[in-house]
Amino acid sequence: MWRIAWFAMVFFLIMAVFFIAAIVLVGTAAGVIHTHAGLRVLAIVSLFALLVIVVRAATRFRRMAIDMGSFIHATSQIAAGDYEVRVPERGPREIRTLARAFNDMSARLATTEQNRRSFVADLTHELRTPLAVIRGQAEAIGDGIYPGDQVHVVPILDATQALETLVDALPTLTLADVGSLRLNREAVELPVLLGSTVAGFQALADAGGVQLRTEVPTDLPPLDADPARIRGVLMNLISNAIRYTPSGGSVTVAAAGEGDRVALRVRDTGSGMPEELRARVFDRFVKGPGSPGAGLGLAIAKDVVTAHGGEIAVSSEAGKGTEVRFTLPVYKP
Repeated sequence: MWRIAWFAMVFFLIMAVFFIAAIVLVGTAAGVIHTHAGLRVLAIVSLFALLVIVVRAATRFRRMAIDMGSFIHATSQIAAGDYEVRVPERGPREIRTLARAFNDMSARLATTEQNRRSFVADLTHELRTPLAVIRGQAEAIGDGIYPGDQVHVVPILDATQALETLVDALPTLTLADVGSLRLNREAVELPVLLGSTVAGFQALADAGGVQLRTEVPTDLPPLDADPARIRGVLMNLISNAIRYTPSGGSVTVAAAGEGDRVALRVRDTGSGMPEELRARVFDRFVKGPGSPGAGLGLAIAKDVVTAHGGEIAVSSEAGKGTEVRFTLPVYKP
């Protein structure tokens, strides 16, 4: 509060000095205040310069007022839900900088809103299928059309698991949309993380007749990563690779240093992906034929890797297997 009072006092003091100086200059230039010719000429020149400054200041103020009017109008439109509004980038440098920042904010809001609407539409579509299965099977059992045996209860359990997967994925997807995915980063010893993660899938690989191996140098530098989230990415990639690899095939988890990055690869000798699926594999709710998942695993993997500052890509050819490669930064103490 005292700062506002101080500013107001200084402002009025400056205005008083300016007003008195203007009166003295006008009086001297008009001859009301008697002085010698040299000072009178100086007063006339000073008065003219002062007039020019006032005119330019008034013009600048008017332009700023017009620009601020544009900001106020645009802000009211955004408050009403119109995120396509933009303000003209004109006027003084400060106003142009503010206008660019405002337009960037508006563009991000528009993108976020579009993503939200698309996500809600996709999620609604994905929820309908398991809910329809649960309701249909439950009503049939309740009406006595189906017996309440394992054959007719299993579809309900599968649909419930699908719903659980969607619910578990919602927090990550929502935070990723607004750029607020929280990471508990620390120095991560990759050989240890990969070893424990791969070991958890050994029984599944053995049951499917799939050889599961790792190719990880022991001298890799530690990662700057959230171990829980990276473990989740690896679990999704490894489970997908085993699922689509026939008996007698192999899944390889490899890592290698690349400067200030570490590249991780999950390769399989499975059926591969058709081209139309490969182009959209990181989109949400996109899944291959016969996939039991919700089509969110790779989308979440991309969100997590991107939040770490890394990149993720897939290479695949139908009938020749698939490789998913992603990079993570090296820990720098």
